[in-house]
Amino acid sequence: MVALGFGMNLHEVLKAGRSGFVYTALGISFALVAGLALGKLLRVRGNSSFLITAGTAICGGSAIAAIGPILHADDEEMSVSLGTVFILNSVALLIFPPIGGALHLSQSQFGLWAALAIHDTSSVVGAAAKYGPEALIIGTTVKLARALWIVPLALATAALKHSKSKIQFPWFILFFCLAAVLNTYLPAISPFSHSLFTLGRLGLTATLFLIGTGISRATLKEVGWRPLLQGVLLWAAVGIASLYFIRAGMIAM
Repeated sequence: MVALGFGMNLHEVLKAGRSGFVYTALGISFALVAGLALGKLLRVRGNSSFLITAGTAICGGSAIAAIGPILHADDEEMSVSLGTVFILNSVALLIFPPIGGALHLSQSQFGLWAALAIHDTSSVVGAAAKYGPEALIIGTTVKLARALWIVPLALATAALKHSKSKIQFPWFILFFCLAAVLNTYLPAISPFSHSLFTLGRLGLTATLFLIGTGISRATLKEVGWRPLLQGVLLWAAVGIASLYFIRAGMIAM
């Protein structure tokens, strides 16, 4: 993920980040409210409902890993939540680029949609990279800005639960920004940018392969239908709502 930053100019990163801030805040708020309502409606047990909601609202497995210890979630709840998110990540990688093409989304529209509607950063990058270079820049930047919301959500959750668990900061975002700064202000590293970008793409491919191999019948069975249904319905609601507003021109980069 850091290597991807070497392919991006800092000015492009800041522009995409500013444009996506408001949409990200609104999208996260909508996902949290809708997710908790669905979890209650479907009677999802324990902490799984909140973990799935947080993972969908912000950045998938990273959010679940940060929030889980605060809630004192047990191994089963963590496994169910992560399994749900990983299953939907795998589906998103397959269906998002064809849907974007069928709907004739521009690269900027697709990048923003992927960042708002796909759970994990790696899957956003994978789908956006397949769609095009501009989609990759916008999708990655907006998604990383979205991941920063892990911190306020974790702090709010800790306050409500009176938890003293340590908050996990998403350090990969700082490394990404550092890479973009170096690419902008140290032109001497330009000859190495392409190699680093290629290395990042290879690492991403390996990561996505491991995600895919982790989705088995046992995982599906362990997740169960209630958490999985909550995850699917919430993901569909977020994806359809964000796509509608993007195509209507109410969300643009």
